[in-house]
Amino acid sequence: MGIKFTGLDEFEERLKQMKDTAKEFNHGKKVSFSDLFPTVFMSRYTQFRSFEEFLTAGGFEVNTQEDFDAIPNDVMDSHVAKTTKFRTWEEMASTAATEHVAKKLGF
Repeated sequence: MGIKFTGLDEFEERLKQMKDTAKEFNHGKKVSFSDLFPTVFMSRYTQFRSFEEFLTAGGFEVNTQEDFDAIPNDVMDSHVAKTTKFRTWEEMASTAATEHVAKKLGF
């Protein structure tokens, strides 16, 4: 008499998918702002429904990564502190990245 386990093939496949996804992120996978800051994230942590609304409210015109990188850290931190549940841009971005990776890994 013994116990028969079923579903292990599916579990093994899911682990492989998680490993592949983790490798992509480990190798510097680029993620768009809209993917990193989806509506659910923005609604939960900010006064805005989208990252674009967040930028517009801060008076930032961002059309390229270079435009975004040109925003002074202190100015972005001030906007984040006034309009979100975070104190700094670093804290906001880190939380978004953690949630994005967890979602992609299936957690």
